[in-house]
Amino acid sequence: MGQPSPTIVMGIDPGSRITGYGIISVLGNHCRCIEYGAIRCHDRRLETPFEQRLKTIYHELGGVLRRHAPSVAAVESVFHAVNARSALQLGHARGVVLLAAAELEIPLFEYSPREVKKSISVSGRATKEEVQTMVRILLRLKELPRPKDAADALAVALCHAFKGVSSQRLQQQARLAR
Repeated sequence: MGQPSPTIVMGIDPGSRITGYGIISVLGNHCRCIEYGAIRCHDRRLETPFEQRLKTIYHELGGVLRRHAPSVAAVESVFHAVNARSALQLGHARGVVLLAAAELEIPLFEYSPREVKKSISVSGRATKEEVQTMVRILLRLKELPRPKDAADALAVALCHAFKGVSSQRLQQQARLAR
């Protein structure tokens, strides 16, 4: 009987200006970072129309999803925002993320920001900087993952990996979700 293959988990931190992503490999209790980054869809010098930003998220995220073909994707669920317009724009960005994953038939799981923070730190109230530091430690990265949106996405992927307990269970979840 051969060695079990790792499960590829993609974490996504949706945003209407910057969407972070992180891809990890999970085998047993071992998580390894494959790639992380951010889709920047807004130039501060130019006012990029909102629909163009959504199009950028969709196309670039779709490219990352196709390139890595993750077994599952995990995304932060909606949080309560003070600004209604920002919350609505975030909802649109999340919708594009959900569509990109669904189009490629990648099972998607959602976790609250508190649940993500609690899974990688002592508290569900960790700061962005604490999340970056914990992600660096847990994935044995040489430096802090930047931008913070990418660190958040890696944290979401780790949250899913920790909830799954083992790569075999993660693979089973992925098959059942399809």
